[in-house]
Amino acid sequence: MGDGESVSVETIYEDGTYLDANPSWHEEDSAWKARHIVRMLHANRIEPRTVCEIGCGAGGILDCLADSFAPDVRFSGYEISPQALELCKSKERSNLHFFPADAFDDEGGFDLAMAIDVIEHVEDYYGFLRKLGTKGAFTILHIPLDLSVQSVLRSSRLLRDREAVGHIQYFTKETALATLREAGYEVVDCFYTASRLELGNLGWRASLMKLPRRLLFSLNQDFAARVLGGFSILVLAKASE
Repeated sequence: MGDGESVSVETIYEDGTYLDANPSWHEEDSAWKARHIVRMLHANRIEPRTVCEIGCGAGGILDCLADSFAPDVRFSGYEISPQALELCKSKERSNLHFFPADAFDDEGGFDLAMAIDVIEHVEDYYGFLRKLGTKGAFTILHIPLDLSVQSVLRSSRLLRDREAVGHIQYFTKETALATLREAGYEVVDCFYTASRLELGNLGWRASLMKLPRRLLFSLNQDFAARVLGGFSILVLAKASE
Protein backbone atom coordinates (compact mmCIF):
# COMPACT_ATOMS: atom_id res chain seq x y z
CA MET A 1 0.00 0.00 0.00
CA GLY A 2 1.49 3.32 -1.05
CA ASP A 3 1.83 6.46 1.04
CA GLY A 4 -1.49 8.22 1.49
CA GLU A 5 -3.48 5.18 0.33
CA SER A 6 -6.23 4.24 2.75
CA VAL A 7 -8.15 1.06 3.37
CA SER A 8 -11.69 0.92 4.75
CA VAL A 9 -11.77 -0.28 8.34
CA GLU A 10 -14.67 -2.49 7.33
CA THR A 11 -12.31 -4.78 5.39
CA ILE A 12 -11.38 -6.44 8.71
CA TYR A 13 -14.72 -8.27 8.54
CA GLU A 14 -13.95 -9.66 5.09
CA ASP A 15 -10.27 -10.58 5.34
CA GLY A 16 -10.45 -12.69 8.51
CA THR A 17 -8.93 -10.12 10.88
CA TYR A 18 -12.08 -9.77 12.96
CA LEU A 19 -12.58 -13.53 13.19
CA ASP A 20 -9.02 -13.96 14.45
CA ALA A 21 -9.76 -11.57 17.32
CA ASN A 22 -13.31 -12.85 17.93
CA PRO A 23 -13.47 -16.56 16.98
CA SER A 24 -17.05 -17.04 18.22
CA TRP A 25 -18.27 -13.83 16.54
CA HIS A 26 -20.04 -13.14 19.90
CA GLU A 27 -22.49 -15.96 19.28
CA GLU A 28 -22.62 -16.68 23.01
CA ASP A 29 -24.70 -13.49 23.45
CA SER A 30 -27.24 -14.38 20.74
CA ALA A 31 -29.93 -15.95 22.92
CA TRP A 32 -29.83 -12.99 25.31
CA LYS A 33 -30.21 -10.49 22.45
CA ALA A 34 -32.98 -12.54 20.83
CA ARG A 35 -34.97 -12.56 24.10
CA HIS A 36 -34.85 -8.77 24.23
CA ILE A 37 -35.95 -8.52 20.59
CA VAL A 38 -38.93 -10.80 21.29
CA ARG A 39 -39.73 -8.69 24.35
CA MET A 40 -39.72 -5.52 22.21
CA LEU A 41 -41.97 -7.03 19.56
CA HIS A 42 -44.45 -8.40 22.10
CA ALA A 43 -44.56 -5.11 23.99
CA ASN A 44 -45.52 -3.29 20.80
CA ARG A 45 -47.81 -6.05 19.45
CA ILE A 46 -45.79 -6.50 16.28
CA GLU A 47 -45.99 -9.88 14.57
CA PRO A 48 -43.67 -9.83 11.55
CA ARG A 49 -43.97 -12.44 8.83
CA THR A 50 -40.66 -11.58 7.19
CA VAL A 51 -37.52 -10.58 9.08
CA CYS A 52 -34.03 -9.68 7.91
CA GLU A 53 -30.88 -9.01 9.87
CA ILE A 54 -28.16 -6.96 8.22
CA GLY A 55 -24.74 -7.79 9.57
CA CYS A 56 -25.98 -11.08 11.04
CA GLY A 57 -22.53 -12.37 12.01
CA ALA A 58 -22.62 -16.07 12.89
CA GLY A 59 -26.42 -16.11 12.58
CA GLY A 60 -27.13 -16.95 16.20
CA ILE A 61 -29.78 -14.29 16.77
CA LEU A 62 -31.84 -15.31 13.75
CA ASP A 63 -31.43 -18.96 14.73
CA CYS A 64 -32.91 -18.21 18.17
CA LEU A 65 -35.70 -16.08 16.71
CA ALA A 66 -36.63 -18.80 14.22
CA ASP A 67 -37.16 -21.10 17.21
CA SER A 68 -39.42 -18.50 18.87
CA PHE A 69 -41.82 -17.82 15.99
CA ALA A 70 -44.19 -19.90 13.87
CA PRO A 71 -42.54 -22.00 11.14
CA ASP A 72 -44.05 -19.87 8.38
CA VAL A 73 -42.23 -16.71 9.52
CA ARG A 74 -39.30 -16.22 7.14
CA PHE A 75 -35.87 -15.07 8.30
CA SER A 76 -33.05 -13.79 6.09
CA GLY A 77 -29.52 -12.98 7.24
CA TYR A 78 -27.09 -10.82 5.27
CA GLU A 79 -23.38 -10.79 6.03
CA ILE A 80 -20.34 -9.51 4.12
CA SER A 81 -17.86 -11.71 5.99
CA PRO A 82 -17.21 -15.08 4.33
CA GLN A 83 -15.85 -16.39 7.63
CA ALA A 84 -19.05 -15.51 9.49
CA LEU A 85 -21.16 -17.07 6.74
CA GLU A 86 -19.30 -20.34 7.23
CA LEU A 87 -20.54 -20.26 10.84
CA CYS A 88 -24.10 -19.65 9.57
CA LYS A 89 -24.31 -22.69 7.28
CA SER A 90 -25.33 -25.24 9.90
CA LYS A 91 -28.24 -23.02 11.03
CA GLU A 92 -30.07 -22.85 7.70
CA ARG A 93 -33.52 -24.43 7.50
CA SER A 94 -36.69 -24.04 5.45
CA ASN A 95 -37.53 -20.61 6.90
CA LEU A 96 -34.00 -19.35 7.66
CA HIS A 97 -31.47 -18.50 4.96
CA PHE A 98 -28.22 -16.56 4.83
CA PHE A 99 -26.83 -14.53 1.96
CA PRO A 100 -23.23 -13.48 1.14
CA ALA A 101 -24.35 -10.06 0.03
CA ASP A 102 -25.29 -6.58 1.04
CA ALA A 103 -29.03 -6.52 1.77
CA PHE A 104 -29.22 -3.10 0.16
CA ASP A 105 -28.48 -4.72 -3.21
CA ASP A 106 -31.62 -6.83 -2.78
CA GLU A 107 -34.79 -5.08 -3.93
CA GLY A 108 -37.05 -6.98 -1.55
CA GLY A 109 -38.56 -5.49 1.59
CA PHE A 110 -39.40 -7.00 4.98
CA ASP A 111 -41.84 -6.50 7.80
CA LEU A 112 -38.88 -6.09 10.15
CA ALA A 113 -35.27 -5.16 9.43
CA MET A 114 -32.65 -5.47 12.17
CA ALA A 115 -29.12 -4.20 12.74
CA ILE A 116 -27.90 -5.62 16.03
CA ASP A 117 -24.62 -4.12 17.26
CA VAL A 118 -23.73 -2.92 13.77
CA ILE A 119 -23.72 0.86 13.37
CA GLU A 120 -20.83 1.34 15.79
CA HIS A 121 -18.68 -0.56 13.25
CA VAL A 122 -19.71 1.44 10.16
CA GLU A 123 -17.76 4.39 8.79
CA ASP A 124 -20.73 6.04 7.04
CA TYR A 125 -23.33 5.16 9.64
CA TYR A 126 -25.76 7.87 8.53
CA GLY A 127 -25.77 6.46 5.01
CA PHE A 128 -26.19 2.95 6.42
CA LEU A 129 -29.13 4.01 8.59
CA ARG A 130 -30.93 5.76 5.74
CA LYS A 131 -30.66 2.64 3.58
CA LEU A 132 -31.70 0.41 6.47
CA GLY A 133 -34.88 2.45 6.92
CA THR A 134 -36.01 1.47 3.43
CA LYS A 135 -35.74 -2.28 4.08
CA GLY A 136 -38.43 -2.79 6.72
CA ALA A 137 -41.81 -1.51 7.79
CA PHE A 138 -40.20 -1.49 11.24
CA THR A 139 -36.54 -1.43 12.24
CA ILE A 140 -34.89 -2.76 15.38
CA LEU A 141 -31.39 -1.66 16.35
CA HIS A 142 -29.22 -2.65 19.29
CA ILE A 143 -26.67 0.06 20.01
CA PRO A 144 -23.92 -0.13 22.65
CA LEU A 145 -23.51 3.01 24.73
CA ASP A 146 -19.74 3.17 24.88
CA LEU A 147 -19.60 6.76 26.13
CA SER A 148 -19.93 7.25 29.87
CA VAL A 149 -18.12 9.18 32.58
CA GLN A 150 -16.19 6.05 33.44
CA SER A 151 -15.17 5.26 29.85
CA VAL A 152 -14.00 8.83 29.23
CA LEU A 153 -11.94 8.85 32.44
CA ARG A 154 -10.52 5.43 31.50
CA SER A 155 -9.94 6.08 27.79
CA SER A 156 -7.88 2.90 27.50
CA ARG A 157 -11.18 0.98 27.54
CA LEU A 158 -12.42 2.78 24.41
CA LEU A 159 -9.13 2.15 22.64
CA ARG A 160 -9.11 -1.51 23.70
CA ASP A 161 -12.63 -2.04 22.32
CA ARG A 162 -11.67 -0.20 19.15
CA GLU A 163 -8.84 -2.66 18.63
CA ALA A 164 -10.57 -5.83 19.84
CA VAL A 165 -14.16 -5.50 18.65
CA GLY A 166 -13.97 -2.80 15.99
CA HIS A 167 -16.07 -0.05 17.55
CA ILE A 168 -15.29 3.17 15.67
CA GLN A 169 -18.44 5.16 16.55
CA TYR A 170 -19.35 5.98 20.15
CA PHE A 171 -22.77 6.85 21.51
CA THR A 172 -24.75 7.86 24.55
CA LYS A 173 -28.47 7.12 24.63
CA GLU A 174 -29.20 10.73 23.74
CA THR A 175 -26.81 10.94 20.78
CA ALA A 176 -27.93 7.53 19.47
CA LEU A 177 -31.60 8.53 19.45
CA ALA A 178 -30.77 11.94 17.95
CA THR A 179 -28.80 10.19 15.19
CA LEU A 180 -31.78 7.98 14.34
CA ARG A 181 -34.11 10.97 14.12
CA GLU A 182 -31.62 12.87 11.96
CA ALA A 183 -31.36 9.81 9.69
CA GLY A 184 -35.13 9.89 9.10
CA TYR A 185 -36.57 7.60 11.75
CA GLU A 186 -39.45 7.91 14.16
CA VAL A 187 -38.52 6.19 17.43
CA VAL A 188 -41.42 3.99 18.52
CA ASP A 189 -39.93 2.40 21.64
CA CYS A 190 -36.60 2.12 23.40
CA PHE A 191 -35.24 0.39 26.48
CA TYR A 192 -31.89 -0.37 28.06
CA THR A 193 -30.22 -3.75 27.93
CA ALA A 194 -27.61 -4.50 30.57
CA SER A 195 -24.99 -6.98 29.41
CA ARG A 196 -22.77 -6.17 32.40
CA LEU A 197 -25.60 -7.18 34.73
CA GLU A 198 -27.20 -10.04 32.81
CA LEU A 199 -24.31 -11.88 31.14
CA GLY A 200 -21.50 -13.82 32.76
CA ASN A 201 -17.81 -14.29 31.97
CA LEU A 202 -17.18 -10.57 31.48
CA GLY A 203 -14.05 -10.32 33.60
CA TRP A 204 -13.23 -9.26 37.12
CA ARG A 205 -13.80 -5.53 36.57
CA ALA A 206 -17.37 -6.12 35.38
CA SER A 207 -17.97 -8.44 38.34
CA LEU A 208 -16.63 -5.81 40.74
CA MET A 209 -18.92 -3.15 39.24
CA LYS A 210 -22.02 -5.34 39.16
CA LEU A 211 -23.45 -4.29 42.52
CA PRO A 212 -22.96 -0.50 42.10
CA ARG A 213 -24.34 -0.73 38.55
CA ARG A 214 -27.38 -2.63 39.73
CA LEU A 215 -28.06 -0.26 42.63
CA LEU A 216 -27.64 2.92 40.57
CA PHE A 217 -29.68 1.48 37.68
CA SER A 218 -32.55 0.70 40.07
CA LEU A 219 -32.55 4.34 41.21
CA ASN A 220 -32.03 6.14 37.89
CA GLN A 221 -31.43 4.23 34.66
CA ASP A 222 -30.26 7.19 32.58
CA PHE A 223 -27.84 8.35 35.27
CA ALA A 224 -26.39 4.84 35.67
CA ALA A 225 -25.79 4.55 31.93
CA ARG A 226 -24.19 8.00 31.71
CA VAL A 227 -21.90 7.55 34.71
CA LEU A 228 -20.96 3.87 34.94
CA GLY A 229 -21.63 2.59 31.42
CA GLY A 230 -22.04 -1.09 30.60
CA PHE A 231 -25.43 -0.63 28.92
CA SER A 232 -26.87 -0.67 25.41
CA ILE A 233 -30.24 0.36 24.03
CA LEU A 234 -32.67 -1.64 21.96
CA VAL A 235 -34.66 0.66 19.69
CA LEU A 236 -37.82 0.04 17.69
CA ALA A 237 -38.21 2.61 14.92
CA LYS A 238 -39.83 3.24 11.58
CA ALA A 239 -39.13 5.60 8.74
CA SER A 240 -40.65 9.03 9.28
CA GLU A 241 -43.48 9.87 6.91
